[in-house]
Formats: sequence, C-alpha cells, structure tokens
Amino acid sequence: MFLPKRFIEVSARLGNLPGIGPKAADRLVFYLLDQPEDDVRALAESLMAAKREITFCRRCGNFAQGDLCEVCQDSSRDAKLLCVVEEIRDLSAIEKTGAYRGLYHVLHGRIDPIAHVGPGELQLGHLVERIHLDDVREVIVATNPNFNGDITAMYIAKLLAASEVRVTRIATGIPKGSDLEFADIFTLTQALEKRTDVQI
Repeated sequence: MFLPKRFIEVSARLGNLPGIGPKAADRLVFYLLDQPEDDVRALAESLMAAKREITFCRRCGNFAQGDLCEVCQDSSRDAKLLCVVEEIRDLSAIEKTGAYRGLYHVLHGRIDPIAHVGPGELQLGHLVERIHLDDVREVIVATNPNFNGDITAMYIAKLLAASEVRVTRIATGIPKGSDLEFADIFTLTQALEKRTDVQI
C-alpha cells in the first residue's frame, strides 16, 4: 500500500458518489490535498451547511432554504401551468432550458411494480390538492420516457380524468428508456414545446 490509510478512506467515500469511479475519486483527493487548508475547510463547511439548511418546498417538493423554493416564490411564473417530474434533478434539467415558465410538482419517485413502489409512495394526493386549490389549467407530465415513467404518466392522467384540467405529456424527442437529466437543452426544449395530450 503506497498511499496513507486516510487518503484511501477519503477516496472510498468520494467513490460512493454517483458518477465517481475509483480513478476520479483518487484525482479529487490529490486535488483537495493540493489546496490551501482554508479552501478545503470552506468546502466541508458548505457541504455541512447545505445538509442542515436545505429542505423540501412545502408546495412543490423542490429543494428550498425555507418554506418555499425559489421557483414557487417567483410571482412571474404561470401558476396555472404545472409540470410534474419524478425527481428534483429532472426539474433542474427543465429549468436549464429556459423554455418553461410554469410551476412544478416533484413526485420523488415513480410507480415501479418490480420495486414495489405504488402510487401511495408518491406525492400524488398533494398533486390533486394543488390542482384544485391553485385552479391549475394544464398539467404537463414530464416523467421519464421509460416503462415506469409511462405507467406513472397514465396513472396521473386517469387520476385527473374527472377534473377539467388538460393533461399533456412531453413529446418523444427524448429517447425511450432514457432519463430527462441527460437530455440536451435543445431536445428538452423541443419536447416541452411539442407536448401532446395524454390519451387514456
């Protein structure tokens, strides 16, 4: 073993992060050890502060540093338009397009029969409440274009069938079986603009 145990420990912890393999983890440790101690301390303190202070928006489920997230606090957004996403990272991908000016509803998951995740584990009851309370006119279902995303989209469409709200689904410019967070900005913008009504 040519590296100190502490180096290996830090590298192993970084290697547990998504998208970080053993080589990338080692590179990060080498980089951090080359930085001034104040910079490393500031990074550690920022991470701890984020973990303590960031919670979920009580309205939409996005990350927030208070009761409401930045999107829900923005009075220029169209409150009659609601985009339903599986995860916060999907919301982030859509926001980066700059093409959407409505509000969001984060499910924090998707219906997944194999993993035994049913509608009761998602934020669907709160979705129905929001639609009635906020007089939402259109719900854009932006679940991922894969089997579980399709099941979730159909469930939402059936759930809202009795209401007067229009339920649309983002267009299939997003490849089947992929995740929204990996789509490029142009493709995601086109998918939003060419959304279609969900057929039950």
